[in-house]
Amino acid sequence: MSKSAITTHILDTATGKPVSNLPVKLFKLIDGNWELISQASTDADGRITDWLSPETAIEFATYKLSFDLDSYFTDQADPAFYPLAEICFRLQDKRHHHIPLLLSPFGYSTYRGS
Repeated sequence: MSKSAITTHILDTATGKPVSNLPVKLFKLIDGNWELISQASTDADGRITDWLSPETAIEFATYKLSFDLDSYFTDQADPAFYPLAEICFRLQDKRHHHIPLLLSPFGYSTYRGS
């Protein structure tokens, strides 16, 4: 399996399960405006690894992932307190950038993964 230069993974920490079929958008900051680069939904394992081809050149810049949490929590016992989570990050090196999201009905966290 070949991966995009930027990938993500979403886990529901309240259930201990991956979050599948959650829409995520990838943006790049250009001249003060967010430009949509790609969008996809998480797979059965809660991952998006193929929304950009491995050959796509990713420039050093500021990017943002926008997660549609409402679409997931609509089918859960607790409605979403945060309807949307946005994670901004900078690409400053040529390593792979994996941006995980750990979520629950009343909070979320992230980190730079591997």
